[in-house]
Amino acid sequence: MALDQSFVGRTYPPSAPYEVGREKIREFAEAVGDANPAYTDPAVAGALGHADVIAPPTFVFSITFKAAGVVVQDPQLGLDYTRVVHGDQKFAYRRPVRAGDRLTVTSTIEAIKSLAGNDIIDIRGEVHDESGEHVVTAWTKLVARAAGEA
Repeated sequence: MALDQSFVGRTYPPSAPYEVGREKIREFAEAVGDANPAYTDPAVAGALGHADVIAPPTFVFSITFKAAGVVVQDPQLGLDYTRVVHGDQKFAYRRPVRAGDRLTVTSTIEAIKSLAGNDIIDIRGEVHDESGEHVVTAWTKLVARAAGEA
């Protein structure tokens, strides 16, 4: 069943703050195989003009994807998450994510379309720090496969 187009433009309340820690950044950089010392060494990050270590660009995915969970779990939307696959992801940064940031995400449904029986939903996550500064925008595309597909 196609998703309701009237949900396009719907914005959900901001997520609870997520405090970015040095160890989480280090673990993430290690997991993705990125040895950039700005992710683990405060002195290197400082020499680049940052107050603390910075996170790899895709680090924010875990925060924005969790916030998008509020959208996909909205019972009124009617998305069958058991049929969902991740279709695409992109980010537009205003500044790097830094250790010590307390970030919130506000999710908005940007588009819903049907293609070959699949529902495609685009969710925009606006990430702000605790002072209200815009840090990054993340776009997540999810595809709910048609019921006849295995």
